[in-house]
Parts: sequence; C-alpha cells; structure tokens
Amino acid sequence: MHSIPTTRLTPLYDTLRARASEPPPDESLPLDLAGHRCGWITRPAHNALRDAGFIVIEDGIVRLLPGLPPGPELDGALAQVAQALRDAGCLRGWRNELLDIRADGEWLGAIERTAMRPLGLLTRSVHLNAWTPDGRLWVARRALDKATDPGMWDTLVGGLVSTGESLDLALVRECGEEAGLDAPDLQNRGPLRTTQRLHRRLPEGYQVEDLLASRCVLEPGVQPVNRDGEVMEIAAMPVDEVVGLVEADEFTLEAALVIVEELLRAG
Repeated sequence: MHSIPTTRLTPLYDTLRARASEPPPDESLPLDLAGHRCGWITRPAHNALRDAGFIVIEDGIVRLLPGLPPGPELDGALAQVAQALRDAGCLRGWRNELLDIRADGEWLGAIERTAMRPLGLLTRSVHLNAWTPDGRLWVARRALDKATDPGMWDTLVGGLVSTGESLDLALVRECGEEAGLDAPDLQNRGPLRTTQRLHRRLPEGYQVEDLLASRCVLEPGVQPVNRDGEVMEIAAMPVDEVVGLVEADEFTLEAALVIVEELLRAG
C-alpha cells in the first residue's frame, strides 16, 4: 500500500487525462474503411492517397478503398496504401510490423504500424506495472534513439498489440522483449483492464489508443533485464519518487496515466 494522498494524485490524474483528450489535428477528416468510421486522416496523408486514387470524399468523410470488404484483397490494398504514404513522406520510419484495424467491435484489416497515426486509427497498448515485494515500482527509461519520447521514463513493460495477437499474448511477448520476464515470472499477474482511451496530436498524425494495464508483484531476487535494446535503464523506485517524476513530466503520458490510475485505485 502506497502513502501518496489522493489530494495529490487526483489533480495530477485530471491533468493527465486532459492532456490525453486532444481533438483531431487541424484539417484532418473522418476516415471510413469497409463501411466503418475508423479514424482521422491528416491533410498530408489525404493528399497523398487522393493523388494515388485510394480515396474518395463523400459528405465530408474520406472513404478509403471504397467497395472493398474485409479480406485478402483489402489487406493487399492496405499494403499499397502504406507504401504510398511512405513514398509521400507521411510516415515516421517503417517497422515492417502489421497492426489490426478495428472499429465498432469488428476487425477490418491490417496495415503497417507506422501508418496508423497518419490515418488516426485505433491502436491498443498493453502495460505492466511490476512491483517489488517491498512496494517499489519497476520502471524503464526509453533509449535515446526511440522515435517517440526518447529518454523518458516508462512503465517497465509497454507495447502495441500486433495483428492476430491476443492481449495476453502481446503482454507476455513484450515482457520478454523489454524486461526479460518470461511466463513463470508472471504467475502472480493480474488481468489486463482498459484504463483509458488516449487521444493525442502527434507530428505525424493522431494517436487514438486504448491503454490496457496489468499489475504483478515480482518474486524476490527477480531482476528485469532489457533484451531488445529499446531501454537504457531499469530501476525499482519508491512510489513517491515515481510520482515526483510524473509531476515533472519525466514519464511518457501513457505510462503516467497507467501508473497514477493504479495508485488511485489502490487508495
């Protein structure tokens, strides 16, 4: 049980939630795929896909690949869409990793990860709040070469769910890659739950993301170790120090929301 008063945590959480509730970027337009409103396309992405013939505009809505239902043909066309965005300079790198496109509870297709933000598509991230037996929180500092939030503190484990992955499988995979924790280390893990839907403007587009979190008290002597090179430091910090760093804006927004929400729930 932590000792941070709710009078300190509640206004902090309210501030974080306000930062996570930004409107779509200026000049962006609602996006439709396979008959579902699923995103917000930026003006540069709109221009690139219009010139390539991948979209039409009807009643102020951008319809991407109109007439194609979910299936292999749509997925193939989405690969061409991602390449067109890449050729036009709309993407921030290229990960060669597919993420699911979902809307209204339905799976619509999959597209290159870096195309999600220019199209304002919903992503899902899984996080682990990992604790020591004596009540310190394990946290990780992002590598300086990360494209987003380099050098900032983060949850020990956090990452996006890839296409075809269950939420639990994605978390176990991320635990292995980012913290060297395998399934036996996670036997005491609690269930994943949605903590927040984040809406944030980014230079490359619009981040719409469901943040899902699990908590786990690691066994004594367990020392998380990064395996994928995306972390420069891992530390077990007292809760008061973590909250101080959140207040100083040293944590990513996603991690700050996940951590403070758990502290509030714990009382």
